[in-house]
Amino acid sequence: MDSGSLPNSLTEADGSAVIRVLSYNIRSMRDDPVALARVMKACAPDLVLIQEAPRFFRWRKKLARLARAADLVILSGGGSAAGPALLCSLRATVERTEDVLLPLTPGLHRRGFATAVVRFGGARLGVVSCHLSLQKDERYAQGGLLLEQIETMGVEHAVVGGDLNERPDGRTFRRLAAVLNDAWATRPWGSEYTSTPDDPHQRIDAILTTKGVEILGCGVPPGLPAHELRAATDHLPVLAALRIPAAR
Repeated sequence: MDSGSLPNSLTEADGSAVIRVLSYNIRSMRDDPVALARVMKACAPDLVLIQEAPRFFRWRKKLARLARAADLVILSGGGSAAGPALLCSLRATVERTEDVLLPLTPGLHRRGFATAVVRFGGARLGVVSCHLSLQKDERYAQGGLLLEQIETMGVEHAVVGGDLNERPDGRTFRRLAAVLNDAWATRPWGSEYTSTPDDPHQRIDAILTTKGVEILGCGVPPGLPAHELRAATDHLPVLAALRIPAAR
């Protein structure tokens, strides 16, 4: 499988790093885990920002099996973050991780953030995977908590990947894009729509970055077999190449 002409990972002479970041809702691995791992591996990511990781019985073992099949390792999250998770390649040096549970609204699903601070070469990066609420008011509040989370991480540069459960013209998406750079809108590559694999008609999944992160391209990767994308999960993956400046 071919993920197209998006730049490959590399560390530059000045210590800055080009990394490939994948954001993907995997529907608790209820579909075909072999196809899922093949899609992830084909994207050659340094970081995978997962939504709807397994949360219940033997969730760690399931997530570890997926990471191993995709030539990755678990960074943080899963059941302990109420669904979001982070995987990474061995290229990443891990500084710290934190799973954050968000306030619970009675009658709605618990939500959380999987977070980490990692280094690639001389570049230091905050990472957050999120899956925002289906309920619009709770979703808007969670968008504010996401921006607060980034502020508290003590990093100059950060990347967020998530299922925002909202299109770009929505109130919460616009709140996030007013502060962060929407990678697809900044440097579109591949295809835009992430839902659903059978009928792509809307973009509700996104990768966003803080200012200073150079977006080299972002979108649904071309060239991945349609039958594997349909078999893997009910969302399409979002892949971005980013250049992270060396830490000062």
